[in-house]
Amino acid sequence: MPIPHPRILAATLALSAFSGAALAAEPELALKRVMLSTGGVGYFEYEATVSGDADLSLAIRRDRIDDVMKSIVVYDDHGGIGTINLPGREPLQELFRELPVGPEALESPQALLTALRGVEVRIAGPREITGRLVAVTEEQTQLAANAGTITRHRLSLMTGDGLHQAVLEDIESLRLTDTKLQAQLDTALKSIAQRGERDRRTLTLHTTGKGDRTVRVAYVIEAPLWKTAYRLTMDSGVAKSGLQGWAVLENVSGEDWNGVDLTVVSGNPVTFRQALYDAYYVKRPEIPVEVLGRVLPRVDEGVVPQAPGRPMAMAPEMMLRKSAAARALSLADVESTSAGGPPPPPAPAPLAPPPGRFAEVTAAESSEATTQVSFHHPGPVSVGNGQSLLLPIVNRAVPAERIALYQPSTQPRHPLATVKMSNDGASGLPPGILTLYERATDGVVSYVGDARLAALPSGQDRLLSFAVDQNVTVDRQDEQSQTLSKGRIVDGLLQIMITERAVTTYTIAGAPRDARRVVIEHPRHAGWELVPAAAGAPTVEATAEAYRLAVDVPAGKTVAIAVTTERPRHERFELVGLTAQQVEFYAAARDLPTDLRQAVSKLAPLRAVVAEREQTVSRLETAQEELEKDQQRLRDNLQAVGQGSDIGRRYLSKLNQDEDRLEKVAKDLVTAHNAIDSARKDLADYVGKLKF
Repeated sequence: MPIPHPRILAATLALSAFSGAALAAEPELALKRVMLSTGGVGYFEYEATVSGDADLSLAIRRDRIDDVMKSIVVYDDHGGIGTINLPGREPLQELFRELPVGPEALESPQALLTALRGVEVRIAGPREITGRLVAVTEEQTQLAANAGTITRHRLSLMTGDGLHQAVLEDIESLRLTDTKLQAQLDTALKSIAQRGERDRRTLTLHTTGKGDRTVRVAYVIEAPLWKTAYRLTMDSGVAKSGLQGWAVLENVSGEDWNGVDLTVVSGNPVTFRQALYDAYYVKRPEIPVEVLGRVLPRVDEGVVPQAPGRPMAMAPEMMLRKSAAARALSLADVESTSAGGPPPPPAPAPLAPPPGRFAEVTAAESSEATTQVSFHHPGPVSVGNGQSLLLPIVNRAVPAERIALYQPSTQPRHPLATVKMSNDGASGLPPGILTLYERATDGVVSYVGDARLAALPSGQDRLLSFAVDQNVTVDRQDEQSQTLSKGRIVDGLLQIMITERAVTTYTIAGAPRDARRVVIEHPRHAGWELVPAAAGAPTVEATAEAYRLAVDVPAGKTVAIAVTTERPRHERFELVGLTAQQVEFYAAARDLPTDLRQAVSKLAPLRAVVAEREQTVSRLETAQEELEKDQQRLRDNLQAVGQGSDIGRRYLSKLNQDEDRLEKVAKDLVTAHNAIDSARKDLADYVGKLKF
């Protein structure tokens, strides 16, 4: 008899205990609804018809388990959900920890039987034997006619009447008599089969209920971002243009979508993932094992006699124990009287609305919520795994106007050919790329360019630039100036407001044959404000980065427009610290009030006196420094030649003269410093009285 395949024998060992059981078919979950979000996730909803209590299975890719555990939800109007089970992250290692054998024992029948030595088995074949496995011995058997040898394995079993042997290759079946061990092996083999599904884990949902009903299971997982591509066809002389929008999406879910209810959602939801499938352990402090010391009881010397009728005093520690016990009892009484029954289970989440009936149109039905716009395809959608799909989501006419948009940062000489498109529909339009076509009066359609459309809420408009308008030329000139617009004096400070002004003149040379509406985007800078235009000036709109001014330019004409912005700048000066040049400048500033200029002009003579006396002090300090240097030179020379020599006596005379001059300079410095203090006081007194 040939040797059984290892997997066949292992399966026989594990499943023979259940060979007579009838296995009921498990209800199958079918994908019914898909919702893709621009948040980079997708909602997948499955349905199954069940009867009574039932188990439902879902095979999930390993890299999606975290998302499924985070978001899985079950809807059942007439039943409940018990638990949701799935294999652990490393199921084999955990399972074999509880088995007497390891995973390597399932590599061959002889390896498994060797690992099960001592276990009671029952074999059937030429004879039936029940006993405990003692050994599996390999032996070589010579084939007839010297055809070679084969390897056979002899089993040794210890039975109640002694040791018996059987050849493994000759027996018909072998089963374990220990049903618990048999069930553990069956579980291990089932886990091996599940592990064979590449990078997948099977979730088992245990549902409870009565009668036939529909159970819906849904989760949110990572999905490719779906994109929007628009087509806009402009008709000559028509106020509205045809807009068509398509959702571009991919099915990489790992399964085909057969007749699913498909919705695409445009929004910016908060999405994240967490490693829920990983096992985390809390680090706990390790403390040493407490070893009790040796105890030597004292010798009992008897009790102390008490007076008759005197109560026994309770030790403090006993009082503490009694008090704690009383509190515990009181707490238990309160809990028993105030605690109600277990809280009722939460009500099941409401069922999602069923898909709408088939519509006559091919475009999706749009609806807008607080934070997103959804497009639901009216009919079932089928797309194979790994395939892409273009789904129509918009098909209607929208207001569209041709203009020329001048953006200096994009094209400094020519404006951009642009369409101003308005969304007059009930829901917003998601962002995407847009291809523009133009249909002439004879019906011929031409491609004119591509554009990018930002998210367009209902009631708003967007400018779609698709080409450079070479027929229109724009020249710009910038001029800047500043004026003293306001001034005041408070607490000895001159506070001046200077207004900086920037004037940009745009000169637009129109197209030779066609009139243009040119929209100029003038940059906005922080702190600068647009000067209000005179009556009849172009209408101004503001974006986050620019002002928009619309100008109508007739064919072959040149139009000039000046844009003025201003920025106030505040400066503060201490009047007593103004230089003569600053005093002269502000006294002559015609933009300041006359009385303020006159007050500043009176600072000139006072400031001149201070400056003159400061120069006197500076001159005296210089003379003092030179005399001190000369004295040091004379002392050095006198030390070198001695005081008794002629030259030494001359140096002494010179030192006496310098000393007299130093005394006079010192006195003059004192007088000069007093004069400066007096002049500065006069200046400060005058400034302190000023207030404009």
